[in-house]
Amino acid sequence: MNWLKTIAAIALAAAMLFMGMQKFGADNFIFATIAKNSGFAFFEPGVRMFTGVLEVLAGLLMFHPRTRGAGATLASGIVAGAVVFHLSPWLGTKVAMAAGAEPSYTLFSMALVFLAMALVNLYLNRSSIPLVGRQLS
Repeated sequence: MNWLKTIAAIALAAAMLFMGMQKFGADNFIFATIAKNSGFAFFEPGVRMFTGVLEVLAGLLMFHPRTRGAGATLASGIVAGAVVFHLSPWLGTKVAMAAGAEPSYTLFSMALVFLAMALVNLYLNRSSIPLVGRQLS
């Protein structure tokens, strides 16, 4: 079982670090779309950068067994938020990944897969969830 926890943790860490690092740099079309459709300009770049920092933090927390519960909790919250935005009228489930690109369900599908990964890790590392972990074991 220990090897399963390690492989699942590394997979989630890689996913969170990959997605988090993409939030830094040039404007992000997805966050710009949310900002435009919601009327809240702070989504691009403010929320994008904050989300990137949290994703990188969640990924880093997944590397140490003692902090995996915290990392999985953080990752679950971040990715659940992404799923909520995909289900909102501000973004939608069928999204273009760049200006002029053909809309597809790719990003929404990725969000669902990452949410499943985060929830599996949350279950596997439930004993190290801060504040409640010992009661869940």
